Amino acid sequence: MNLSIDNKNVGFAHSQSHSLQQSVQYAEGAIVSKIITKKETGNVTLFAFDKGQFLSEHTAPFDATIQIVEGEAIVSIDRKDYTVREGEIIIMPANIPHAVFANTQMKMMLIMIKSQ
Repeated sequence: MNLSIDNKNVGFAHSQSHSLQQSVQYAEGAIVSKIITKKETGNVTLFAFDKGQFLSEHTAPFDATIQIVEGEAIVSIDRKDYTVREGEIIIMPANIPHAVFANTQMKMMLIMIKSQ
């Protein structure tokens, strides 16, 4: 798995509309991420997964929400698979193993709020 982080533009400009679908581009055989906003209290990151790319099973100390912006993903939470499609969201609970697999080329927004 290749993970590319776009550090050229850390964060989106305030008071301006942005197209999530056009803000991050696919890369062959890779996952590309772009930080929308990053604060001490949490962050929002946009990802573009090439088909078949995945984030392996892991846990996080806080709930995390994924919104599928384009395409389709299989999200595994506590070893149960959920198909999440464009326009849908899923919440992954804190301290529970989860993973993300791109069923198709897929773009998602990850929202992590660091509180309990």
